[in-house]
Amino acid sequence: MTTTTVRKRAATGALLGLALGDALGFPTEFDDVPSILAKCGPWREMELPRRAFVSDDTQMTLAVARALRTAMDRGLLVPDRLEPPLREEFVDWYRSPENNRAPGRTCLTACDLLEDDGRLWQDAGQIGSKGCGANMRVAPLGLAPGLSDEQRAGAAQLQSGLTHGHPTALAASDLTAHAVRLLAEGAEPTGLVGLLRSYALDNRTRYHHRWLGDLWTRSQDPTPEHFIARGWDDCLGVLERLQEALRSPSPETDPCLATGEGWIAEEALATGLLCFLLFPDEPVTALRRAACSAGDSDSIACLAGAFAGAYAGSDAWPTEWADRIEHRSELVTLGALWDH
Repeated sequence: MTTTTVRKRAATGALLGLALGDALGFPTEFDDVPSILAKCGPWREMELPRRAFVSDDTQMTLAVARALRTAMDRGLLVPDRLEPPLREEFVDWYRSPENNRAPGRTCLTACDLLEDDGRLWQDAGQIGSKGCGANMRVAPLGLAPGLSDEQRAGAAQLQSGLTHGHPTALAASDLTAHAVRLLAEGAEPTGLVGLLRSYALDNRTRYHHRWLGDLWTRSQDPTPEHFIARGWDDCLGVLERLQEALRSPSPETDPCLATGEGWIAEEALATGLLCFLLFPDEPVTALRRAACSAGDSDSIACLAGAFAGAYAGSDAWPTEWADRIEHRSELVTLGALWDH
């Protein structure tokens, strides 16, 4: 499996794919499908904007990737080694003049609180928010080599918790990273939903104390197991909706009608997966379908691109698109680092 991952350059493919999906969906976010078709023409012919700018989705993915690289360069990936660079990268993003791409309110609120060095990160993360802002940026955790299952899951949930502390945000981030890893390692799309469902059931009451600390106490749940189970139950519910949509696929229909508009974490995961699984061997078509959707189009397409790129590798993307995507150099550099 390692040979396959290196040969197809899964990390480069996933990182470029998520940025391309983000840039394709950024201009269509907040529009309904008729408006998108009127603006862009037939969805199967949607073109990447000439100036291929990304949104906060890719910006924050790069923040996670940089923090992860910093932490792993310092030794074994553990919570105390990952949290400081994550916090620093998120605050740098918050302060950046480039942070003008319709960022989410939860991320802005949490990052403002994270600026206070004396504040615990658990007190900055928004315990009531399960917006998609955490799982759309988590792909690097599914791509970095050498991590144990516990490290990948714990780190995926930690990076979520700094901004989105709701248990569904934690679970969806973990599940998204797991999906990216499975596809990078060569899992077949036809069996993916079953693998994700099994993973969710296996982890349903597993609270990662080492990575999350006492985050759960900010909720009204009686135990940490009850807290995290709420998140996994939301994910299991939307996986059932996804499975039903795939039994009677309707590629010409807005995917949001089947699995949700993607403003919340579990729906962003499921709708991004639906777009990929409708076209597992047509990655560009998957991006176009995701971008032509009534919901959070850039986040849905960002996730679809991560899945498609992890599965197909860097050759999935047209050179004329990849060459002009914003942040291309850094995306390719990080991808090359993790492809070996």
